[in-house]
Amino acid sequence: MGIGQTTTSAVIIAGLLALPGCSGGFGNLFGETTTTAPANAERPQRERAKPERETIWDLFSDRDDPNTTVEVNKYLWNAALDVLNFLPLQAADPFTGVMAFGYGTPPGGGRAYKATVFVRDPALDARSIEVALQTQGGGAVSAETAHAVEDAILARARQLRIQDRSL
Repeated sequence: MGIGQTTTSAVIIAGLLALPGCSGGFGNLFGETTTTAPANAERPQRERAKPERETIWDLFSDRDDPNTTVEVNKYLWNAALDVLNFLPLQAADPFTGVMAFGYGTPPGGGRAYKATVFVRDPALDARSIEVALQTQGGGAVSAETAHAVEDAILARARQLRIQDRSL
């Protein structure tokens, strides 16, 4: 037997010894069938439905059902309704923080606008709200106008919070 044949034989034997670790035992290697139950078969169905916790820090993670928790700032929400009260509210979803308003003309203005407000965070700051405006002709509104509406909503939200504290 030459060196090439010895090396080939050693590689084949090593491969055969490594296969049982990948396939679940020698039974599968030689055509025998083995039955193994899935790892979670012993656990009742109600235990499998719960999310697995791996570390103690998982207790502090946000695993709440988004369909049952509302995580928008109530002051921003109410302030947006107050500031944009001249627009008809078409849809509102407090779970996602989106309010869609139809076309309306602001007091003292001549052009009709449509707005979508996105309250994205429970914090009361400028990053928590985004306003998208559109004119009735479908044109976009300048960023300065949208920022002015956002600033008006933030100012009204702060007023509402101060009123709430004085009660």
